[in-house]
Amino acid sequence: MSYVPRLRAKYHNEVAPKLQKEFGYKSPMQVPRLVKISLNQGLGSAVGDKKIVENAVTEMSSIAGQKAVPTVSKKDVSNFKLRKGMPIGARVTLRGDRMFEFLDRLIAVSLPRTRDFRGVKASGFDGRGNFTFGVKEQIIFPEIDIDKVTKIQGMDITFVTTAKTDEEAKALLREMGFPFADKDKK
Repeated sequence: MSYVPRLRAKYHNEVAPKLQKEFGYKSPMQVPRLVKISLNQGLGSAVGDKKIVENAVTEMSSIAGQKAVPTVSKKDVSNFKLRKGMPIGARVTLRGDRMFEFLDRLIAVSLPRTRDFRGVKASGFDGRGNFTFGVKEQIIFPEIDIDKVTKIQGMDITFVTTAKTDEEAKALLREMGFPFADKDKK
């Protein structure tokens, strides 16, 4: 038998049937599912120092388990000494098994390591069933060696789902084990 990530198995065996019953879907294909997870890091200070982007790409690659790519500016902004094509960030998009593995590590290990963690605010929904939240420090991920970190950077993490409404997306993420803040629970 081949390897199946723990959260993928949980989705098929527990989450999907529960959501189908809760929202009254007629077909299992109507049940919302996670499509991809995008990690994005904007590095404004990278304008003066190219090493910052290289370090960010290396760190993000180790966090995601997949090669990250640098993002480049789309236009010139003279006030920020920014030229078109300069690297100003890093991003990576996870799908399939790597996505479920990352989500598992995020929920079980990384988020609880956040200082004064009481859950993630549910204000990051976009109205179309996608959820974005920010992490202030990349050192909450166990893959990062704190001794080798030159600068503490934050990142945005976006969950893209097939849900039509925020309510369905929130129910999907909650059933997967995502820790929303207590006051946001129904």
